[in-house]
Amino acid sequence: MDTAAAAAPAMTLGPIIHNPQMVEKLAREGVISVETLKDIPRGSRVVIRSHGVGRSQIEALQALNCEILDATCPFVARIHEMVRAASEEGIPVIVVGEREHPEVVGILGWSDPPGSTVMCAEDAEALPEMERALIVSQTTMVRSRFDELCALLKRRIRHPDIRATICPATQDRQSEVTQLAQRADVMIVVGGRQSSNSAKLYRLAKAACPRTLFIETAQELEQFQISASDVIGITAGASTPDCIIKEVVARMNDIEKKVSVDDTQEQAVMSMEDVEKTLVQLRPGQIVTGTVVQITEDEVCVNVGYKADGLVKKSDLSSTDVKVGDEIEVEVVKVNDGEGNVLLSQKNIINRKAWEEIVAKQEAGEFVEGVGKEAVKGGLLADVMGVRTFIPASQLSLRYVEKIDEFVGQTMTLKIIEIDKAKKRIVASRKQVLQVEEAARKKELWNTFEVGSIVKGTVRRLADFGAFVDIGGVDGLVHVTDLSWGRVKHPSDVVSVGQEIDVKILNVDPERERISLSYKQTQPRPWTVAGEKYPVGSVVEGKVVRITTFGAFVELEPGLDGLVHISQCALTRIAKVEDAVNVGDIVRVKVLDVNTEAKRISLSIREVLEDEALDSVPEDEFAIDDIPEA
Repeated sequence: MDTAAAAAPAMTLGPIIHNPQMVEKLAREGVISVETLKDIPRGSRVVIRSHGVGRSQIEALQALNCEILDATCPFVARIHEMVRAASEEGIPVIVVGEREHPEVVGILGWSDPPGSTVMCAEDAEALPEMERALIVSQTTMVRSRFDELCALLKRRIRHPDIRATICPATQDRQSEVTQLAQRADVMIVVGGRQSSNSAKLYRLAKAACPRTLFIETAQELEQFQISASDVIGITAGASTPDCIIKEVVARMNDIEKKVSVDDTQEQAVMSMEDVEKTLVQLRPGQIVTGTVVQITEDEVCVNVGYKADGLVKKSDLSSTDVKVGDEIEVEVVKVNDGEGNVLLSQKNIINRKAWEEIVAKQEAGEFVEGVGKEAVKGGLLADVMGVRTFIPASQLSLRYVEKIDEFVGQTMTLKIIEIDKAKKRIVASRKQVLQVEEAARKKELWNTFEVGSIVKGTVRRLADFGAFVDIGGVDGLVHVTDLSWGRVKHPSDVVSVGQEIDVKILNVDPERERISLSYKQTQPRPWTVAGEKYPVGSVVEGKVVRITTFGAFVELEPGLDGLVHISQCALTRIAKVEDAVNVGDIVRVKVLDVNTEAKRISLSIREVLEDEALDSVPEDEFAIDDIPEA
């Protein structure tokens, strides 16, 4: 093992990037690229490049006690997980891509048994027929080619699980290259010749623009003839460093100026003093409008009329949906970033406007929309128009909130309750919004209550003096005297908590938020139907509730008592009613008479006893043969 490699601050398993210049630069700084695991000493720090590696290589590095810095592309890592899951279920894996490409090798390293690769029609047709299979793609695959091969694979696989795992950035770049090449006279593709991604871009550009050049460095441009009148398109592979791209653009500008002077010797030349007079003056914090002139993977180049173009990082754009030629409003962050570039930002403008709008809404008493982002100590951080806002736990709900993280990702309406302009701190409340909404809902509900109407409700709680019933969000009281037509000792004798009942609205007082209800008035009065329920001659059960000197009162149902006269209490004559019955006894009585107008019912215990005695006599005791002759 080379001693320089052993002393390196980090090692990479294969070139970290498909760009020889960048790999050489990293090597000069001590980052050593090795091709195999046997070249890695125990305990080394190893960087896994974006292509990723198979499971066995990860396990081998762990066995060597290496510090692993996993830089696998998230899209590639997601494919690894898909392949691993399919393999564990026994589902065959097919990768549409180049078998020898490091990314494809790494993907197949998560399949056991190893999967298959398909790169052409012959590969697809050579596969055996399968019941099912997982089909994934190399992330840099051309989408049209992937679709063509999947169509062929469907003929071999009865139930294919097709996952179009092409990187969205790759698809966008490939689409943009084709469109750009169609408009260009000369197309320049900048990238490492070992890069699969750059090679695909070159082939796509070449198909649309025959004069397409594939270069690794700006110096290679010197060997090509380019006219000042040519429309030149420039693109770069995903692994091409920004510095090389900028160098190519600068070299093209130099070539364009040189060709222009050579072709037009008599062209008028404006002095630098005159040029500078036409340029705008910039200062940090200034807001200007510029035109997008170039878009790279990480930055957008904007012409703001200054002697140097401005750069906006894509992370500082309010929207990544921009294209060359668009006019955008930007703020100057730095006039010179140390390399002669003007640093610009769109988010600063958006944040400032959002802040001003939030302040205006608070002053006007208006609500704002926010999205929960992170549960923190004491509350929740939310995003309101792109501005971080704190919601205390006590202001999240009308009731105590046990799990604050349940609000993460939730869109909610908020009221701004505090703004600290100096600290750029905003505090909001969801609770106060809910209180306003609840008050409005209750007010609307109170307007719907109509005295005399019958509504459905749910018994919420009981008290000695009555039952509280929820009738759509408002609790009304059914007094104990309005629970039943009969006497009620306690509300629990009639209703129970959770029971759904119909109630009649007796009185409504919106100002005091009180409403009186009646349960008994939703049921017929006992005396109005007494004649139908208790016809003369019928035998029913009742409870002795009161005794007087002349008889016993028997409750047939709440609110309906009948009298058993003392003469009807027993089969024989008794001196007092208590000799036959006592309060609380359950007795069977026969209805003798019902007078609903006078609210009187006459009952008899004696006749029930006589009927029972008669029924107990055997029939043969009354046989005709047993009657003596005269």
